[in-house]
Amino acid sequence: MLLELAQWLAKDIRLFNVFNYITLRAVLACLTALAISFLLGPYVIRKLTAYKIGQAVRDDGPQSHLAKAGTPTMGGALILLSIGITTLLWGDLGNRLLWVVLLVTLAFGVVGWVDDYRKVVRRNPKGLSARAKFFWQSVIGLAAALYLASIAQGTPSLSELIVPFFKNVAYPLGAFGFVVLSFFVIVGTSNAVNLTDGLDGLAIMPTVLVGSGLGVFAYVAGHSVFSRYLGLPHIPGSGELAVFCGALAGAGLGFLWFNAYPAEVFMGDVGALALGGALGTIAVIVRQEIVLFIMGGVFVMETLSVMIQVLYFKASGGKRVFRMAPLHHHYELKGWKESQVVVRFWIITMMLVLFGLSTLKLR
Repeated sequence: MLLELAQWLAKDIRLFNVFNYITLRAVLACLTALAISFLLGPYVIRKLTAYKIGQAVRDDGPQSHLAKAGTPTMGGALILLSIGITTLLWGDLGNRLLWVVLLVTLAFGVVGWVDDYRKVVRRNPKGLSARAKFFWQSVIGLAAALYLASIAQGTPSLSELIVPFFKNVAYPLGAFGFVVLSFFVIVGTSNAVNLTDGLDGLAIMPTVLVGSGLGVFAYVAGHSVFSRYLGLPHIPGSGELAVFCGALAGAGLGFLWFNAYPAEVFMGDVGALALGGALGTIAVIVRQEIVLFIMGGVFVMETLSVMIQVLYFKASGGKRVFRMAPLHHHYELKGWKESQVVVRFWIITMMLVLFGLSTLKLR
């Protein structure tokens, strides 16, 4: 009897040790978030439809988009719900870096939810004013940047700007420089993903790909042997972010099931702002801001197209560089079908993520 009990305990301990592996928990997080999205997706869509939380469509955009009016929006709440439950289930809740990313994600989600709620439910076309939205984004971004700076204090390698493809090339930022860069990366990425979210499935797949790529960097940075071998700074605890990235990937793929053309639900600001904030925060923690710029090239192009369009419009007295901004609308008006724009932007992102991952070894 005692022998059988000992064997059972040994088996239970081995099983517990297996679940301590970050890689396994990251995979399980992905599958769990995917399952939650599949299970709750139809229910969330029905509720959004019942409450008439439908998307408003610009009448000056591509005419094909007019048919999208009334499609349920604020579906990003499904993504956040899946990520939150999964992270709490599979993540190490004693890891403060994991909590930073999760709280920043949810905080940006709240800002997006208020904006969506005012636009869709209160029928206020302006939603949350641009000034108010940027203010709250700035508060969240600055709070996260200051906290991460306090963690990096006393460890110079954790506050350096790492230049990819070059071995031992990094620029010390100092406390102030670290906070400024972190702030712009977090807030900028949040807005960049939001600007990209304009076509069925356009924003979510690049988010999944970039998030998965950052998950690899997080795992390497959190592993003392791998980080030393690949010449990256060792950041204790950052490996746990691979679990969050797994959850993000699973939740994103589950949402894509319903968001693929023709979309049954849209993400809304509640999802786009939150996911962008998550990507920016992870990149700051693992010290891969430039790699995020590379892998998120589609987000960068979309943002630059809006900035160029606005600046040139004001400087030229009403002339435009693009037929319409963001960039995906420009290609639509040039004659590309919506599905062509989306898939081609996916392909570009896939290549850019692979290029970003190559910086792990090509130094």
